[in-house]
Amino acid sequence: MEKTIFKNSVKGKRGIKFSKSGVQDKDLSALLPENCLRKDDLNLPELTELDVIRYFINLSRKNFSVDNNFYPLGSCTMKYNPKINEQTANLTGFAEVHPEQPEEYSQGSLELMHELQKALGEITGMKKVALSPAAGAHGEFAGMLIVKKYFEINGEKRTKIIVPDSAHGTNPASAKMCGFDTIQVKSNSRGQVDIDELKKLMNKDIAAIMMTNPNTLGLFEENILEISEMAKENGALLYYDGANLNAIMGITSPGLMGFDIVHVNLHKTFSTPHGGGGPGAGPIGVSERLIDYLPAPVVEFDGEKYYFNDNIKNSIGKVKPFYGNFGIFVRAYTYILMMGSDGLIKVSEDAVLNANYLKEKLKNHYKLPFEQTCMHEFVFSGDIQKKQGVNTSGIAKRLMDFDIHPPTVYFPLIVSESMMIEPTETESKQTLDNFIGIMKQIAKEIEENPEQVLKSPLSASVSRVDEVTAARNPVLKYSL
Repeated sequence: MEKTIFKNSVKGKRGIKFSKSGVQDKDLSALLPENCLRKDDLNLPELTELDVIRYFINLSRKNFSVDNNFYPLGSCTMKYNPKINEQTANLTGFAEVHPEQPEEYSQGSLELMHELQKALGEITGMKKVALSPAAGAHGEFAGMLIVKKYFEINGEKRTKIIVPDSAHGTNPASAKMCGFDTIQVKSNSRGQVDIDELKKLMNKDIAAIMMTNPNTLGLFEENILEISEMAKENGALLYYDGANLNAIMGITSPGLMGFDIVHVNLHKTFSTPHGGGGPGAGPIGVSERLIDYLPAPVVEFDGEKYYFNDNIKNSIGKVKPFYGNFGIFVRAYTYILMMGSDGLIKVSEDAVLNANYLKEKLKNHYKLPFEQTCMHEFVFSGDIQKKQGVNTSGIAKRLMDFDIHPPTVYFPLIVSESMMIEPTETESKQTLDNFIGIMKQIAKEIEENPEQVLKSPLSASVSRVDEVTAARNPVLKYSL
């Protein structure tokens, strides 16, 4: 177990020692009011600079990222972030631009945002895009606000949103935060929206249907045009969760499928950093009839200069201070330019190819609930292994011993003991073959000696934890 930095502290150690400055010392009480003075000593660890460096470097080695090894996390695309993205985002003109800088001194940055809006609009088939939402779920929230305001402006009171039973959990949460009630529509035997069930739910109280296509099982919704037509006939809007856009770029688009609103996860599809508490971005695009409802501002070009347009007729207003997470925009735009239109198509083709390759190689070792061709991801069930004594959680923990990040487990909820696997397009055949070999080995280990597998992970700094106690009695504060 790694000691905390406070436990490594040794009285008298210093990181940096300064020579005498020659400036006369002055008591702080002569400079600051009484209420600003600290009463107790500052409780900081005492270490040398080398101690501090080694401590944090060793901690960083315990982190797992896609730069370390394979990260087949289904539903939340985790693909390699090309380092050229970081180089362009760190160019002085981009890295040091200030959000309150006058527009005339920010033309390069504004042009980049304008071009990114256009590129995302073309990729998604939407008429106009606003960049400001700070993440995918934030984009969803903005989209639901648009739905709400659209019906308010048009004098209709619609209170319900339809969400498939395989949807991401943020979908009903975003709808609920905007004051809607959610209704779940069931999947059919092929893992797609059950059209007959959907017809039963459609009425004039439905404001929108929230979907992603391919869906969260990694399957393309074959009846999407019929669903789109049903929504239009009912006067409802169709919302596209952009989590799975990586599977269809340049091949089809939400616009072609009839969607009215789309949020885009730049970290999933356009290779910007993902997770770790850093900034994200969830741009939102809309069809022609919803342009006047976008969050402000959007970047416009008047033929001579680029500018922020805050005067959007029925705008839901600002959803983020200033203009969004600009550094993420630079990274995404770099990726789009580097790939080009043909490259983005190849991204989707390779993502689908890699997923189907894994599925076919492993389907005789793990239960495959849906036999049809998948898109960029697929779902296995660990039912076979559970009967042998090891559940899906145990499989995930055993994968950690091979320096592979476990896939998403126990989601979607409609598949028992589910494992959701997405290799992405960035992984080589050698990496995939290594993963296939390891998954086969784990299946064999469970069959022959399940008790041994239940001891995993053996290589992690923390092995098996009491998950029930941790969930019911979380330790939220560490006392020194």
